[in-house]
Amino acid sequence: MGDDLVQEMDKKTILFEQTPIPKAVFQLAVPTILSSLVMVLYNLADTYFVGMLNDSVQNAAVTLAAPVLLAFNAINNLFGVGSSSMMSRALGRKDLETVYRSSAFGFYCAMGCGAIFSLLCLIFKSPLLRLLGADSVTMEATDGYLFWTVICGAVPAILNVVMAYLVRAEGSSLHASIGTMSGCVLNVILDPIFIMPWGFNMGAAGAGLATFLSNCVACLYFAVLLLIKRGRTYVCVNPKKFGFKKDIVLGVCGVGVPASIQNLLNVTGMTILNNFTSAFGADAVAAMGIVQKINMVPTQVAMGLSQGVMPLVSYNYASGNVRRMKGTIWCAAKASLAISITISALYFIFPETFVSLFMQNETIIAYGSKFLHGFSIGLPFLCVDFLAVGVFQAVGMGRESLIFAILRKIVLEIPALCLLNWLFPLYGLAYAQLTAEVVLSVAAVLVLGRLFRRVEKTAEASPQKNASV
Repeated sequence: MGDDLVQEMDKKTILFEQTPIPKAVFQLAVPTILSSLVMVLYNLADTYFVGMLNDSVQNAAVTLAAPVLLAFNAINNLFGVGSSSMMSRALGRKDLETVYRSSAFGFYCAMGCGAIFSLLCLIFKSPLLRLLGADSVTMEATDGYLFWTVICGAVPAILNVVMAYLVRAEGSSLHASIGTMSGCVLNVILDPIFIMPWGFNMGAAGAGLATFLSNCVACLYFAVLLLIKRGRTYVCVNPKKFGFKKDIVLGVCGVGVPASIQNLLNVTGMTILNNFTSAFGADAVAAMGIVQKINMVPTQVAMGLSQGVMPLVSYNYASGNVRRMKGTIWCAAKASLAISITISALYFIFPETFVSLFMQNETIIAYGSKFLHGFSIGLPFLCVDFLAVGVFQAVGMGRESLIFAILRKIVLEIPALCLLNWLFPLYGLAYAQLTAEVVLSVAAVLVLGRLFRRVEKTAEASPQKNASV
């Protein structure tokens, strides 16, 4: 092992084993949360700037292509979440060979799946466009947007996110967030230049080109980072370390597949919610869409916090430091609850203020304010659920994270949407998430308690590993 890598390991050991828990959580989670919030802005950028054209065809192109872009997240979660969890646990065991092979597996599988995704979309472009709902009017604009974002851009879009997960797994949360945010910020800058008439006047295709270039720049950042840190990083992209070793494949997929399925179920739930809302007219749909965007802020904060502390939880779980693992989870839980309760209170007390930021329409504000009441109450319970699922992913409990994903959408939220919409037409829809998250937060506490008891028994059998915090 080289001297540089030994020094890097010493730094990571200090972060994972010795740094006071609140400081370690802050150091790992804050950059991830900021990155998540920037991603919210990034997700809104194309829609916002294309909307400034006041051209329904160009707007339709971005909307119609959205399901294909959401499919990227399934690959991101499969190889990003799965490989990063495997890496952090291997670091805790000081098993560097597994760290290298896990990162190489995640990197090359993500690249390969992205290339296959692009190729399939190119070969089956015409039936895909028709499946998405494009007609003779919207076909050309949708095709232009998909060309840059998917056919050209699938690989950099997927690698951008997966590389951030891999870099974060070794504790370099700040670098991971800088890489992701660099692409997001550049996309916001390039969008008006390529989209607007005073720029290149490319419309929706310009939005796609901006996204493609931004993801390429983000990937370039990670490539330069790995080059500079060569010999001082655990993220390995050496083809010689890539292979389909059974323990690596099962370890990555055991966590990654449930995370991927969870994403697909989230998309399904959102689609059903929007379909129910559409029966009440365009104003109701617009209001629900605005509230979903408002709700993305606390949701991404909770998600960023749970993903940010994953390496710390994984490392200490694998190394047997139960007190530090539990301390990390409690610290993250207190921070997440404090933030979510504060935001929930603001949303509940001042709903009209937040909805009116997006649209000055009395009917939409009235609808949106009532919707926001329902969503806001569920935020504290949602943050508990998110943190628990993050812990399950961190310690390799893929089965539990899959069960929670199925419970959230198929067993609880989707039936709740149907029942509440029948009992309280339209307004009941906003309380379906609350119904699901209350049940899941209780289940999360019970399962986490069982996990703590199990790891404490293991630590008692090996007391030398249960180091003090």
